[in-house]
This record gives sequence, structure tokens and C-alpha cells, in this order.
Amino acid sequence: MNGRLFLIIPLTLLALGCSGKPQAAAGGTPVAAQIVNNDAQQTAVFAGGCFWGVDAVFRHVKGVTQVESGYAGGSANTAHYKMVSTGATGHAESVLVRFDPAQVTYRQLLEVFFKVVHDPTTRDRQGPDAGPQYRAVIFYTSAAERTLAGAYIRRLTAEHAYSGPIVTEVTALPAFYPAEACHQDFYAQHRYMGYIQAYDVPKIRRLRERFPALYRGD
Repeated sequence: MNGRLFLIIPLTLLALGCSGKPQAAAGGTPVAAQIVNNDAQQTAVFAGGCFWGVDAVFRHVKGVTQVESGYAGGSANTAHYKMVSTGATGHAESVLVRFDPAQVTYRQLLEVFFKVVHDPTTRDRQGPDAGPQYRAVIFYTSAAERTLAGAYIRRLTAEHAYSGPIVTEVTALPAFYPAEACHQDFYAQHRYMGYIQAYDVPKIRRLRERFPALYRGD
């Protein structure tokens, strides 16, 4: 049992009123989110451990217009929390970020992802959460994002920004499936849960300290 599950035993997903059903078609298969990239709105998808904290950080970034927790990297029929949590579906807990490029750039979102959201030197683990569903991935939605992500990682590597090699993956987004309603904006709904206090509140504090010009308060 991983650290996150241990910490939330007193407040299970059932107690939180989680239906266990993501956005789905009539047959119960999750529906892939629409990816939009134009002059007014762009889309980025990041996986960096538990999606509760990743979601929370990007909701506090100015210029971000929408954040949605979900699953990427696996198929539609297994994009369910209980199945993804086994680590056997190929998904990573991910967050879709829609943003206004006139207010915040994709490069700035990459900086937040690497300097606030996750440790890019740990494979299949972030904090207490271990397994391939917690792996770090940049799921690019355009050739421009792929180029920017690769260049930024090369720069961090050349600067020896971390004590170990960067293992964050850069791969094309096959599809993004929104998670169950109980996982959306989880930080705001359960801020005083032990897990959130221990692992996610410090990320919000780090965002405010390292990127004050980008920080948006509650």
C-alpha cells in the first residue's frame, strides 16, 4: 500500500462521495477530452505524481484558464481510478492545463512543472507514491511543445540543475480522459487532509516564493 492510500484511510473516496465513474459515454467508456490549440487558448498535459497536487499548483498560475485531473497513456476502457491505481493500465495520473498564451507561456509552465511540481530525477515515484501511474511525463499536444520541452530538458541537463539525470518522459499525447468528479480541484475541497498538508501545501508555497509574478492566490 502506498503512502497516499495509507494517509487517507480515515477519509476514503467512498466517504468523500466519489462515484467511481469518470465522464463517460452511454456504455460507460470514458470520453477523451478535446484538445484545443489556437491563438486564444492552448493546451498542455503534465504528469508528475498524484494529480491532486499537480492540479492544485496549476490552478494557482496566472493565465491558466482551466485545469482538469485525469489519465493519459492508456486506453479508454481502463481509464478509471481503481484500475489506474493498480499500475497495470499504462496510464499516468495527469493534468490537462488550458491557458491563455498572451498571459503565460508554455515555457513558463514547463518551469513551474520542473521547479515546483515534481522531482524529475525519480522514476515511477513522486513523494510517497510509487508505481508507473505516478511517473513524470510531458504529454505534448503539438510539435512546438515537443521542441520546447526537449530544449528545456537539455538546458537543465547542461546546467547540472539536478544531482541526477532527468528521467521525465516527453511523449505525444494519445488521449486525455478526465478523472472522476471527486478528484477535480481536490486540494480546495480537502485542504486539511493529512496528505494534502504534507505534500501539496508546500508546493503552493514554493510556487508563490519562486514565481511571485505568476502566482494567483485562492
